[in-house]
Parts: sequence; structure tokens; C-alpha cells
Amino acid sequence: MFSLRIALSGAACVCLCAAGHASAPPLDRASPAVRDRIHALWADNPAIQAADAQRRAAEARVRAAAQPVYNPTLSLEGENADVDRRTASASLSLDLSDKRRARVDESEAALRVSEAAYALRRRDIAAEWLKAWASAELARRQRSLGEERVVAMTRFDHLAADRLRVGDISAPERDLAAQALAEARIEQAAIEGQLAAALASVTAIGGERDDGQAAGWPALSEALPPSPDRIDAQALDDRLELRQARAEQQRLDAAVTVARRTRLSDPTISLTGGRVRSGSRSDPVIGISVSMPLPVRNTGRAEVMAAQAEADAALADRQATAWKAEATLRQTAMTYRVLRSTAETLRKARTGALGERAALLERLWQAGELDTSDYLVQLKQNLDTALSTLTLEAQTWQAWFDYLAAAGRLPEWIDGPATDATP
Repeated sequence: MFSLRIALSGAACVCLCAAGHASAPPLDRASPAVRDRIHALWADNPAIQAADAQRRAAEARVRAAAQPVYNPTLSLEGENADVDRRTASASLSLDLSDKRRARVDESEAALRVSEAAYALRRRDIAAEWLKAWASAELARRQRSLGEERVVAMTRFDHLAADRLRVGDISAPERDLAAQALAEARIEQAAIEGQLAAALASVTAIGGERDDGQAAGWPALSEALPPSPDRIDAQALDDRLELRQARAEQQRLDAAVTVARRTRLSDPTISLTGGRVRSGSRSDPVIGISVSMPLPVRNTGRAEVMAAQAEADAALADRQATAWKAEATLRQTAMTYRVLRSTAETLRKARTGALGERAALLERLWQAGELDTSDYLVQLKQNLDTALSTLTLEAQTWQAWFDYLAAAGRLPEWIDGPATDATP
């Protein structure tokens, strides 16, 4: 098994207020096993492949927008009547309003939108996989703990049967032992179902085929990452959500310029050359013409108004995205802080291994210091607390990955700082 070590260099954390952002402290990288697994996930996940294809399409649209707006037109004419006329003409519309530059600006902004969407998709898929992986890892620990419970209840059931035969306990107490064993087996089946669901979530994201053991998976660290106590987030404008919203606003602002320039008519210049024969006389023909569309029936004003309204909506969406990003950062930071504090408290409250506590309770029960019902109640409380602690730890790790994503630090945690990131 590989091991996962997650730690922050210095006092890593997040601010619960929106005022300003200090430079974020460096994060240690993920373990090579985790990093390699996520890179493989990025290479194979269909959603990321779709986002990459959209990004490549946007790159192609930039190249297309950089091409000239108009192509030349060539026409050949011939007439054999009273006169014999043979002419050729070439015409070209001139982009005097610089429509090409406006379209390039729009397509470049659209490319930035696609690039931000691609990066967001990679980040979100990585966060989903990490959360599902943490859930599956801790579900395995719950399964092991549940198996210990079944073993303990089976042993207690056998001991109760022996003590009933010698008259040390009553029949109702013997029935309590049998019921406790049945309950343990039922709860173990539920835990197996939860593990299967967790593994299915990992498979749905990463496509892994798992037999329930996953010997090649990286292991989850026993130590929880430190609780945040100061600012540990990217500047708001550098976070992926804001980069995408800003690029979308720029794209729609450029679309307004495109709509305005589309309203402007461009002239078309035609050159004609040829020869005309009439009887025995033959004369060359040279001509030039200029034409200009008249924006009378359709002025294009409505298109400009629509583009402007969409740009205004993008500006409002950008502000809403900024508010949501800050709110998500606060929420994930507070959630992680509370869950981690509770998980650490429960860890400290557990004295000794579960097997040792169960053995102590069994000795007390056999010595007559505990009756059967008290023994079962205390053993069940110990087991339930241990299982609940594992559930809480799974939620804590998931909150940690949510926080890294909200703070804009997840890519750095996977690959290190941007200057050192693996392409």
C-alpha cells in the first residue's frame, strides 16, 4: 500500500473574513502515488476529455477568426449576339470597419473561457475523486471494525450459551446475546453496502475496477491536516471560477463590438476586363465599380442591444460568482475546522484499542460485576462511537478537499506551485 502524507508548511489555514488576502503559504505536494493516480484520472476521464475537445475547438475558432472576413469573387461572362463580348471580373469586399479584429478578440476571450472551464473540470473531477477515495478508504476501516464487532458478538453468544447451561445466566439474558449477534450481522451487512456504494462512486469517476481490496490504492493518512488559522487562499481574481467569469464577460463585451461593426457596411470593389467585337471592330473593355449595401431594412440595432444586455448580465454574473466564491470559502473553512476539532476530540476520548475495551467488559461480565444488558449496552456504545468516529473522519477529509478547491489550492497541492506544476 502507498501512504498519503498531507501537511501544510507552517500554519496553513483559511480566513473566515472577506477582507484582503495575504500571500498563501506553500503547500506540500501530494504523495507520488496520489499525484500519479490523479494524472491518470485526468487523462482517462470522459468529462475532462470533452472539456479538452471544447478547448481545442476554441483554439481552432481563434485561427478561423484571424482569417480575412471576405473572399474574392471571380466571374466570367460571355455574350454572342449583335456583339461578341468576353469579359472577366474580380470583386472583393474591403473590411474597412475591422470586423476581423473584433471577431479575433471575441474568439480569444472564448478561448480563455474554455481554458478556465477545462481547468475547473480538472479541479472538480480531482476533488470528487479524492472525496470518494477518502470515503471508500474509511469505509474499509469501518468494515474491519464491524468485523471485529461480529467476532466479539459471536464470542459473547457462545459464552452466553455455555453460561446458560451451567445456570449462571437466565434464558432472557441468553436471548439478549443472540439478538446482539443478529443485530451486529445486520449492521455489518449495511456497512458492506456502504462500502460497495463508496467503491461505485470511485469507479464512476475514475473508471477503476475494484475487487473490494484495491491493493494498489494509496492509503489515507491517519493524521488530519492542520486546522486553518489565517488566510490561506488565492486572491479572488486568481481563482478559477472568477477567471472563467471574467473571461465570459470579456467575451460578451467583445461580442458587443462585433455586433456594432457588423452594422457597418463594407464596400465591394470590382474590376472588369475583356474584349468586345462588333463586326470587324474589336475594342478592349476595362471597368471598375464600387458597391455598398444600404442598411435600410435591417439596421442591426436590435442585435447590438441584445449583445449589450448579455454583456450586462455577464457583469452581474461575475459579481455573483465572486460573492459565491467567498461564501463557499468561508463555509468550507468553518466546516473543516468544526469537523476536525470534533474528530480530534473523539480520538483523544478513546482510551485503548477497541479489542482491549471489549476484553475488559467481557472480564467484568464473567466476574459478575456487569449484568448481560449492561455489558451489551457498553459494548455497543464503544463500537458505535468507534464507527461514528470513522464516519466523522471521512466527512472531515471530504471537507478538507472542498476547502482546498474553494481556496484555489487543490492544483497546487497535487502538483506544487504553478511554476513547478507538471504539464
